[in-house]
Amino acid sequence: MKMTEIQELIDRQPPGMALEQPFYTDPDIYAREIDQILLRSWLYAGHASEIPNTGDYLLLEFANESVIIVRASDGEIYALVNVCRHRGSRICFQKTGNEKRLTCRYHGWTYGLDGVLHAAAHMPESFDKSNISLKRLHSRVFQGMIFVNFAEKPGNFDLVEQELGPRTAPYGLENAKVAHRESYPIKANWKLAVENYKECYHCAPAHPEYSRAHSLALPDEAYEDELEALMVRGAACGLSDDVFNKSYENSGEFGVDRAFERYPLLKGHVTGSRDGQPVAPLLGTIKDWDRGASDFKVGPLLYALAYCDHVVLYRFLPTGLDTCDCDITWLVRGDAEAGKDYDLQRLTWLWDVTTKADKRIIEHNHQGVMSRFYEPGPLSTMEDATDNWNRWVLQALSNSEG
Repeated sequence: MKMTEIQELIDRQPPGMALEQPFYTDPDIYAREIDQILLRSWLYAGHASEIPNTGDYLLLEFANESVIIVRASDGEIYALVNVCRHRGSRICFQKTGNEKRLTCRYHGWTYGLDGVLHAAAHMPESFDKSNISLKRLHSRVFQGMIFVNFAEKPGNFDLVEQELGPRTAPYGLENAKVAHRESYPIKANWKLAVENYKECYHCAPAHPEYSRAHSLALPDEAYEDELEALMVRGAACGLSDDVFNKSYENSGEFGVDRAFERYPLLKGHVTGSRDGQPVAPLLGTIKDWDRGASDFKVGPLLYALAYCDHVVLYRFLPTGLDTCDCDITWLVRGDAEAGKDYDLQRLTWLWDVTTKADKRIIEHNHQGVMSRFYEPGPLSTMEDATDNWNRWVLQALSNSEG
């Protein structure tokens, strides 16, 4: 599809309506999304606790890109493009591992953990290895969470640290650890997965386990009074009573979307679990259970749900035009011991059962969108965040700056 045709689709998209079919099915639109959105945004790669030792690495992979997130001997974490500078072979193949050096198995070119080329055999005398290194991406570690950006001049990540940092600080995420990480492959266009996450219109009919505990399954006006009481309790427990949203068209910096909100839990629940009771020790500097939860996000693809005792990180990434991956990380306090301080099955139960249900919902949604009879329908008042997301995606895809 030509850009002029894409722009015509964008220009005729009315607010408050689902997107037209080509936005989920056209390969040219998908390619533009990679270039205009993902390669310009700050993307969550993993948590620093996953690579504690020199040589530990993990891979960030989506579309045709692969990035090595590695801890070097100086303790720094680097984001290196997983493409050998000789003839382009992948260097690391396993999702996680430990290497003393990064060696391409094709022709033996060897790089340091900082990406600097150390050895390349049988090269001509004119070859100067000092001019060749693995390409290094911009990276930042924010409260233990590792973010990377492919852009030459990425959006100002300092805004995340300045505005989101004080609000998430009580959770002590820099001292947390990964208790579990799970990937849920979804046979659907990646935007359908994000759209689903951003609205809770579907929560009551689709997620009884979630809805019995979380007030977001209700219209906003149904819990306004309880929200005010939560803010008072939260402040007494050492949590932020301030909310903000600098996302999408209001971000001021492309790809540095950031938001933080709080909401009450229901019916005696103090955390997100099968029975609503604690599943791990209190996080960070939190003093007590305030019977609430916090949502925060960084960039367009990382969404987090923070309880007093654990944090759930949701990351969505496209793996193809009609496939994507939902990657979930469960964080607990760094000194918590599995089997003693927390039971893994109890910890992961709620968001595992919820995500498996979402996987079915999203795949059924994709199947319907693929029909020749599909027509975009009107969005509800509980889908405002999805509508905002759709409008931002169209803005990013447009000829104008995103």
